[in-house]
Amino acid sequence: MFQNVNPATGQKLDEIAEMDDAAVESALARADAMWRQWRISTLEDRTALLSHIGDAFEGNKHRLAEIATREMGKTLKSAVAEVEKCVAAFRHYAEHGPEFLESFEVQVAKGRAIGRWLPIGPVLAVMPWNFPYWQVVRFLAPAIMAGNVGLLKHASITQGVGAAIEDMVLKGGAPEGLFQNLPVKSGKVADIIADRRVAAVTLTGSEGAGQKVAEAAGRALKKVVLELGGSDPFIVMPSADIDEAAKQAVTARIQNTGQSCICGKRMIVHADIYDAFAEKFVAGMKAVKADDPMHDETDMGPLSSFEQRDTVLDQIERAKQAGATLLCGGAKLDKPGAYMSAGVLTDVPPESDIAKEEIFGPVAMLFKVPDIDAAIALANDIPYGLGSSVWTKDAAEQERFERDIAAGMTAVNQMLASTPEAPFGGVKLSGHGRELGPWGMHEFMNLKSVLLND
Repeated sequence: MFQNVNPATGQKLDEIAEMDDAAVESALARADAMWRQWRISTLEDRTALLSHIGDAFEGNKHRLAEIATREMGKTLKSAVAEVEKCVAAFRHYAEHGPEFLESFEVQVAKGRAIGRWLPIGPVLAVMPWNFPYWQVVRFLAPAIMAGNVGLLKHASITQGVGAAIEDMVLKGGAPEGLFQNLPVKSGKVADIIADRRVAAVTLTGSEGAGQKVAEAAGRALKKVVLELGGSDPFIVMPSADIDEAAKQAVTARIQNTGQSCICGKRMIVHADIYDAFAEKFVAGMKAVKADDPMHDETDMGPLSSFEQRDTVLDQIERAKQAGATLLCGGAKLDKPGAYMSAGVLTDVPPESDIAKEEIFGPVAMLFKVPDIDAAIALANDIPYGLGSSVWTKDAAEQERFERDIAAGMTAVNQMLASTPEAPFGGVKLSGHGRELGPWGMHEFMNLKSVLLND
């Protein structure tokens, strides 16, 4: 049984029953049977279905957003925006999916070879709570377009979202079994991965979860894509627009109450403009309003749970014990719910454990560096490599950052964000493989070589 709590109020939500072994078996049988049909469906059928599912999401976006807000605390306005982003993804793959699946031809020593993209079967997605719609849809839309079918193991605290996604897929006209939400707990994931009917697995989540899923996939010799944590650098150089950089740094750090893998977490600022940036950034963080996520004027809601808030507060204390200074915020708020104020840490020893961790909450670490070499070295001196944001108007500096920051993504003079068109993923302990664009679709397809001698 799943028993969740609204993190904004502390009140219990409806209980959701866990799927038993017999129900899991039935779901896997349906997925296998449906794949055998869907794999030979026409591109026209696939694109039409994606468009209709997008319409279902759009027509129900406010109801869907309210479910996410109740379950994990993000502001209602940001939840609506997340659903709208899902609509864009469905429509992107409906429009461009056929071209992503086009065969190609190469000349070989004798004759020619044709490369064909073919589906591989049911794909299991193990997904987190922080962007509970978007992180599912960025797997699901390309999976449907590819001719695969989807199975979802959603986070324990967002079971209502998982059920709602399945409902929207069915409302869009999908045949039964094309996408199924499996309300199971983590202990059953390895057995599902091992089942011969599951072709591959994708996970977005923590490093620990990634290790367990990768181990299970490895034992079964199945393809796995992992998008894990990150502690993204947000680097500001003297030529940057300081006002805009400071403004975007605040947005990056507090979006989704700081619970985003790719929001800037370590603000690395050149010494020449450090004081000016720090003043603006701290002022912006102090002005952040943490309140009821249902209200339009709220900047950020509670953290996803009381446990998550306590984890962040503990990280702040450990940073202070290591020698860091808390410039503002970073405290529990005196109201019901898992609220805390936005905080800024400075003087964090770069060699300390906390400097290399991901703080999954609205707390930034602020570092001063003397030059670009030091900025890049500090940016890379962590085990993660997901995203990065760099602020400079100097073309040579931009080239250095693009080439030398060890990350899967770098945004220049803007806050990093995912988009359906561009590849998404990381290096080092941030995982491997890519989502979105044609690359995310191709991760779970068989690129078959057809050799012809004509």
